[in-house]
Amino acid sequence: METFKYTRADSASQAVQLGTQQGAQVRFVAGGTTLLDLMKLHVERPATVVDINRLPLDKIEKLPDGGLKIGALVRNADLAHDPTVQSDYAVLSQALLSGASAQLRNMATTGGNLLQRTRCVYFRSTTFACNKREPGSGCSAIDGENRTLAILGTSPQCIATNPSDMNVALTALEATVHIQGAKGERDVAVGDFFLVPGTTPHRENVLEPGDLITYVTLPAPRPGAKSVYLKLRDRASYEFALSSAAVVVEVADGRIRQARVALGGVGTKPWRSPEAEKALEGKKVDPAVFREAAEAALRDAKPQSENGFKVELAKRCLTHALTLATQTA
Repeated sequence: METFKYTRADSASQAVQLGTQQGAQVRFVAGGTTLLDLMKLHVERPATVVDINRLPLDKIEKLPDGGLKIGALVRNADLAHDPTVQSDYAVLSQALLSGASAQLRNMATTGGNLLQRTRCVYFRSTTFACNKREPGSGCSAIDGENRTLAILGTSPQCIATNPSDMNVALTALEATVHIQGAKGERDVAVGDFFLVPGTTPHRENVLEPGDLITYVTLPAPRPGAKSVYLKLRDRASYEFALSSAAVVVEVADGRIRQARVALGGVGTKPWRSPEAEKALEGKKVDPAVFREAAEAALRDAKPQSENGFKVELAKRCLTHALTLATQTA
């Protein structure tokens, strides 16, 4: 591992100041479950690493409006097992428990998970060209091994998937990401937080140098709404999704009053599908309707040489997730 400076921040403002001063050369570390791995691989090469574990951002709090505030340093294990999350935001608990191992969930944080980077093998190996790692160098995945990579939101520059389960659930829950930076505090809807690669695949989100995620908020749950996270993968544990679906569904009198749909494992970012939501809302609870929504969600899919199977897999994943959610509604 290359030499770097290590320091601690005692406040969010101090962390922001350190990050702003050194720009792209600084990284914040909490659990370190992604950053340290990438530093060992020489993919991340910060000049300074700022430890933010002393910051008071490790609480889960109910909000006056019925929503939930989740500190950026809340560990994934604590969030998954929180009683309010389990009862009111089951899709989030299920997503967290489907990811990684118990040991990693004990270390990984909410903020770190939001910034989790792709597991594309070409990004993680400096031997190969990768526009995400080195802009302008090319994308080895397009003509290479791309079985696990994205079919939605891709570009000629990058087809890497966002690997997080948590982020898919947060997208379906319409979370808000709260950020403190050099210009003050700002709130960003989770759907706007992540960026598709386009011509700038090295930019994965809206954060600027020095920006620090401080917490995430979830809106109050809708009465009677049920949520499900379904993950399909090559093996039952310790594996990233080939396809996943997070759904939040409100059913009344046998009809879908409201639906929120997000897909994982198939998009360059957690993939919200307004097309599927439109196909569901106001319709009867029926397998044919679910399949129609799945067809709409994958209509713009652009598979590569090895991942064409993901189109049908994602359709079946979403259809089954909707079936599970409405069975309990």
